[in-house]
Amino acid sequence: MVMRNLSYDNRFTSELPQDPITDNHARQVNDALWSFAQPTPVKNPQILAYSPDVATMLGLTTDDMQDLELVQTLGGNAVLEGMTTYATRYGGHQFGNWAGQLGDGRAIYLGELMHEGKRFELQLKGAGETPYSRSADGRAVLRSSLREFLCSEAMHYLGVPTTRALSLVSTGDLVRRDMFYNGNPEMEPGAIVCRVAPSFTRPGHFELMASKGESELLKRFIGFTIDRDFSEWLPTTGLTLDQDNPSPELIEAWFEEICERTAILMAHWMRVGFVHGVMNTDNLSIIGLTIDFGPYGWIDNFDPSWTPNTTDAQGKRYCYGRQPDIGRWNMERLADALATILPNTKGLADAIAHFDNTYMKHLTQSLAGKFGLAGWQDSDGEMVNRIFELMSRAEVDMTLFFTKLAALDIADPSIAVISEAFYTEEGLKQFGDDVQQWLTTYAKRVQQSTLSAEARLDTMRTHNPRYVLRNYMAQEAIDLLTEKGDNSRLLTLLELLKNPYTKQEGMEQFEQKRPDWAREKAGCSMLSCSS
Repeated sequence: MVMRNLSYDNRFTSELPQDPITDNHARQVNDALWSFAQPTPVKNPQILAYSPDVATMLGLTTDDMQDLELVQTLGGNAVLEGMTTYATRYGGHQFGNWAGQLGDGRAIYLGELMHEGKRFELQLKGAGETPYSRSADGRAVLRSSLREFLCSEAMHYLGVPTTRALSLVSTGDLVRRDMFYNGNPEMEPGAIVCRVAPSFTRPGHFELMASKGESELLKRFIGFTIDRDFSEWLPTTGLTLDQDNPSPELIEAWFEEICERTAILMAHWMRVGFVHGVMNTDNLSIIGLTIDFGPYGWIDNFDPSWTPNTTDAQGKRYCYGRQPDIGRWNMERLADALATILPNTKGLADAIAHFDNTYMKHLTQSLAGKFGLAGWQDSDGEMVNRIFELMSRAEVDMTLFFTKLAALDIADPSIAVISEAFYTEEGLKQFGDDVQQWLTTYAKRVQQSTLSAEARLDTMRTHNPRYVLRNYMAQEAIDLLTEKGDNSRLLTLLELLKNPYTKQEGMEQFEQKRPDWAREKAGCSMLSCSS
């Protein structure tokens, strides 16, 4: 076997209590963190794409990725020596409401791989039923799996904290899905993504134990999480850890660290125009990573109220502009869970305030970078809000606007430089004078900056991606693969998105704003949670 040198730690299953029932049927689980679950074999697993960088990170070679036994494992048909297969138990607030037990309904762990002193949890998403699948089949379709695979890697190269993806595997099986939830299900090709992260733990893990009054298990899991997933942070606190009974001071400091990481993540999302689409507390990472890529999207025409999620079309709870508030709300729900084992809530309230301060600090730093300013001044808020208002009213593409703004002649600012970012001639005609006036104001502000012209360009280029994974781009790859079995666009996008801030020859088509045909097309404008 090629992968003979892989080693597994599997602390989660060796140190935390297991659900005593080993049968694979849906059930409520108590006083346990995980349940045994085994992938359900598929007909014909084939690797459609893999990330060479993630493979290297895990200690896998090109030969390994072609090895039949690994391909079978990534398709759910085999388990390598040292792997442990299981699903974890958690709950969550979904669209603002407590949903009770949820758990890994279609994600099955393959254990914790250790490589060069680093830990990597491996998951197969779409590998079959688990005890937490409820009435679902535990499978995933190709369209959603391709989107998750690509977005995991795209976010990484944008510099946004994220889970990663090793492989995208077609199963050879068909999966029944009602994509639009309109009572017309269809059979779609199935697929499995191998997801990779130091930890897939979510606030929902802690919420569920608190909701069930499992205080001792909650303390134990907090101690485990700090020891395993925050080992580099712990020494900075000056506090000691009793893993079975962490002190209130340590829990409060730990929660503040989670708030800080989450706030920084929110600032990153806002910087690049990413919309997660379903920010439930079970879809958030305890270590500050972007996790669970479902009905996500990138802003095309700038619209703070835009959500890519059809389920959220009316309430817009998870729209672009509300993401920081929802991130904070999710932290408050985690605080509620922690409050059940703490003598008072002052430290938790202080941590929430730290979230606010951290977010504003990183948001203003991001905005200064996006606009090419040496630093943020209080008066810049009015200037920035004005252009965002005009971009929204005039229907201006966010990514293209900032790409073009970097090319603006500060000595002679002209709207002609950014006119390509307008989606309609009507928008350009109606708001052109206002935008031109703003450009003049902006140019004066830049002239006051201490940045040289070259430094300004470098700053803007590192804060403003030239290429993002627009929904229509992913949909074109999906259509080509499902209709013709052609993975060339998938591989092109995977390569393109490795360098999102650098102009790439021959890739001009991916620098353009969303084409008109994609404005209302399913999969290009909005998506459902169906996968």
